[in-house]
Amino acid sequence: MRTTEEISRKEVESVCTYCGVGCDITGVVENNKIVKMYAQKDGVVSEGKLCIKGKYGYDFVDAKERIREPRIRKTFLAKNPKLHEKYASNLTSFDDDFMTCSVEVATSIASEKLSEIKAKYGGDSFCAIGGARTSCEGAYAFQKFCRETMDSPHVDNCARVCHSPSLKGMKTTIGEGAATNPYNDIYETEFMLVIGSNTMEAHPIIANRMIAVAKQHNNLAVIDVRQTKLAKYAKYNCIIPFEANLLILNMMAYVIIDEELYDQSFIDNRTKAFEVFKEKILNDPYANPEFLKQIEGYESLAKMVPNIAREYAVKKSMIFWGLGITEHLDGSYAVMAITHLALMTGNIGKTGVGLMPLRGQNNVQGACDMGCLPYYLPDYQDAPTVGLMTPQLMDAMNEGRIKALLNMGEDITHIHPNIDKIDKAMDNLEFCMVQELFMTDVTKKADIIIGVKSAYEKTGVYVNAMRRLHLSQPLVQSSLPDDWEVLTQMAQKLGDGENFSFETSEDVWNEVREVAPRRFSGADYYRLERHRKRGMQWPIYHEDTPILHLLDFRTDDGLGRYVYAPYQLRGQVKEIIEKRFYTEGLEGFYLTTGRALPHYNNSAQTNKTASLLKKHSEDTLYASVEDEGKFGDKVILKSENGESEALSVVYTDKIKPKTLFTTFHHAKSRMNALFGDESDELILTARFKSVKVTIIPVGDEVACS
Repeated sequence: MRTTEEISRKEVESVCTYCGVGCDITGVVENNKIVKMYAQKDGVVSEGKLCIKGKYGYDFVDAKERIREPRIRKTFLAKNPKLHEKYASNLTSFDDDFMTCSVEVATSIASEKLSEIKAKYGGDSFCAIGGARTSCEGAYAFQKFCRETMDSPHVDNCARVCHSPSLKGMKTTIGEGAATNPYNDIYETEFMLVIGSNTMEAHPIIANRMIAVAKQHNNLAVIDVRQTKLAKYAKYNCIIPFEANLLILNMMAYVIIDEELYDQSFIDNRTKAFEVFKEKILNDPYANPEFLKQIEGYESLAKMVPNIAREYAVKKSMIFWGLGITEHLDGSYAVMAITHLALMTGNIGKTGVGLMPLRGQNNVQGACDMGCLPYYLPDYQDAPTVGLMTPQLMDAMNEGRIKALLNMGEDITHIHPNIDKIDKAMDNLEFCMVQELFMTDVTKKADIIIGVKSAYEKTGVYVNAMRRLHLSQPLVQSSLPDDWEVLTQMAQKLGDGENFSFETSEDVWNEVREVAPRRFSGADYYRLERHRKRGMQWPIYHEDTPILHLLDFRTDDGLGRYVYAPYQLRGQVKEIIEKRFYTEGLEGFYLTTGRALPHYNNSAQTNKTASLLKKHSEDTLYASVEDEGKFGDKVILKSENGESEALSVVYTDKIKPKTLFTTFHHAKSRMNALFGDESDELILTARFKSVKVTIIPVGDEVACS
């Protein structure tokens, strides 16, 4: 006979809520509380292993800090006396700053305020930012609410600060901005090139595969501005100067062309305009690897880069990249340079090769697929009216053109650049509503805050970095609304009930299948339930599609394109060439940023697990051992845009002289005050991977020189 404990205990399969790897998980639940998380041994993505975030980072679900009831800011009610008077009997005091009420009342107040703003200023005075942390159903409803209910083209998501350049670069050259192959093709490849990705900490379950193969075949090249943990397993540990990605990638193309290592048959049959591209490369003075001999401290790359290019060209090869590629001035062009390498060598469109942008958020691929971008509708159809990208929206707020913001799961005052400017922009709004799990930094600017279900409390589709759809199911039950439910309530109250008649998440998804048929027409809930452990990779018709571009590319004519962009001499490389970089003093250090394994982005969820917070309780600055003694163990960083708070310093031999690395997980560090409006010139993704800073020692240990 089963005990009461056994009856109340259950195991539920779902998908991890953290990074874009999209690991399958099983939650052990007792009395509606998650007590353990593990991966099944036959898990297709996880392979039976989870990183520490996936394994231990579930305490946030029932954390006492969860937003359990809507909050209406008292100052907002004071500025809107008619709304206050109308709903006063439905409001109770929550604390010194907020009143609270039911979700029904909160959406009524929000809808009436949005109706007022739309009538007074027009629909395009409204914008919506977010959507990559929720399900596809939530993301789809989000952009639909913005475009159809509010009649505004201004919708964006956190891809703006991560992989928008991957979408732009890949779509320009091969017609599709997503990963070409499944993760397990790592076991089929002969050579792996990882560039601008700290894979072991940012995407550890993918790194597991890389390490296993690299140990067996010694076939890994890692290119980065510092020595990451993955480099320990690399045949080529290629540490490059800051902002030199495009320089190195073009040099690889030069070597492949100059030594005639390209696949002429593939070029002739699958691409166009190669001869024009070839001529540009061979006549670019910065494309010849000999140029590297002039860069003091990096001279050895003149031999290493050609060796990497040769192995990539003559073997069945895969390229993986992260934000170390995209978060630059030339991020989109660097992605195009990556696709050029695949097009020249035929390393695309078959097993064991291909292109893998390592996506960040759990559903950032899905949010983009759903149309949470100002220039694309769902299914990447061109938007009839192109809206503003997030940095442009900040300018429009400061100029008074944007009056209202709906924010859903994106902590823009923490994770976006130039946070001093964003603070001013947010203060200039007439109305801001936030849908969130916790009182993150952005909620300080919110007039209405509605708590919603987390990924572990709802049913929904998530799309991982390899286009894999996973239908999640709730591990625990919650009375909170899902994101799409909040949006549906508001749309109906704004008179758009005919477009928002959803009663279940499946209703939302069935509409997605209709409006985005090229990718999702065959992906009904029933099939996704049957394939819950394996998942299905879009496009999904009768079957799914693990490998893209088997016969042609998704361009208009089916051919791959070469879109050459020459490297522009600037920054650290320019300073080294001009003999200005290695000068004494605490100015002119180059800083890059990245994640630490225990936390995820703004750590809103991970900092609710004590064991994870203990491992990384503050952002830390890493500096070269060669710079030890110059500025002590506590410093403030200052750029032309702003200052950080004081940071503890760790000295390491993994960092090159006069370069720095820091994490950005904790809002109190104010790391993003250092970054300004400098961004990718095509798609406005911030230059988070390179900023020039001055070091200000804190305390009496070292005198400032």
